[in-house]
Amino acid sequence: MAKKKIITKKSEQFLENYLNNPSPTGFESGGQKMWLDYIKPYIDTHFVDTYGTVVGVINPEAKYKVVIEAHADEISWFVHYITKDGYIYLRRNGGSDHQIAPSKRVNIHTKKGMVKAVFGWPAIHTRTAGTEKSPKLDNIFLDCGCASKEEVEELGIHVGCVVTYEDEFMILNKNFYVGRALDNRIGGFMIAEVARLLKENKVKLPFGLYITNSVQEEVGLKGAQMIVDTIRPDVAIVTDVCHDTGTPMINKIKQGDTKCGAGPVLTYGPAVQNNLLELIITAAEKNKIPFQRAAASRATGTDTDAFAYSTGGVASSLISLALRYMHTTVESVHKDDVENVIRLIYESLQKIKNNHDFRYLK
Repeated sequence: MAKKKIITKKSEQFLENYLNNPSPTGFESGGQKMWLDYIKPYIDTHFVDTYGTVVGVINPEAKYKVVIEAHADEISWFVHYITKDGYIYLRRNGGSDHQIAPSKRVNIHTKKGMVKAVFGWPAIHTRTAGTEKSPKLDNIFLDCGCASKEEVEELGIHVGCVVTYEDEFMILNKNFYVGRALDNRIGGFMIAEVARLLKENKVKLPFGLYITNSVQEEVGLKGAQMIVDTIRPDVAIVTDVCHDTGTPMINKIKQGDTKCGAGPVLTYGPAVQNNLLELIITAAEKNKIPFQRAAASRATGTDTDAFAYSTGGVASSLISLALRYMHTTVESVHKDDVENVIRLIYESLQKIKNNHDFRYLK
């Protein structure tokens, strides 16, 4: 028998709106407000920290605290230099990929509103074969239709304005969610859906649940580093994206073998608490949730690291979602994987006991 679908028309519409709304690192508040409005019916209370991380809480009086976490920010650009002829050069805000920039349409965020611009690039007719330059940070530029620096500034553009791509959400072949910033607003969507399921199914957890949408992951896990000191949790289950290594030009010997459509990806590594990981694996096997495995070296590169190595050590684990074309405007994930990550977090939470002791030696 096929499993009942988790994602509803209403929740999918929220996902589309949430992804289409820009939420660049350091400027996440608009998206955070949308996310908070969506989860409010499913939580008891919430709080927001100084830099914009939002936490929805179920059972706030409980002493034992469990976090489920994703990050809310997306990669973007900063206006860095405006030439006398009105062209704009940029700095990265997070790991923006310079190679995909030429011919992309963007929005420049100003106090006067959004200003449209494009990444220009010399036409093929004007380039010399054999000596063509590749896009680099120091040769990609924006054109907003102005002839001078003064004209650019009249639009409200100045050094420090943030720039995001205008690409929006779509669905491919009824199976793949596609858009910019699925890394990792799809994670925020998934933990919100966990909260919805807990509420709708009247699940009573024996601990406090802190549904955490952190800011500033793309610049070094900064939001998670701040909020963990505020919450001081006992357990953290983090969700983020990882690479679908089945697409062309990826070396599986280096990157591992994980792919879209094959289930959540469970990571092994020093930051991952093995007893918590085994609890999650047991939940997957008991509920017939398919899953994949990945190995991390020194660090997972996700907010898992920030939670694990804080406040004396937090039992932490990472449930990843395989994603194609990371840090492009066509990031893609399989709908079945999204549902199975939601299902796995939901089932794992119900296996955690109050005052659950995950220590290796007791």
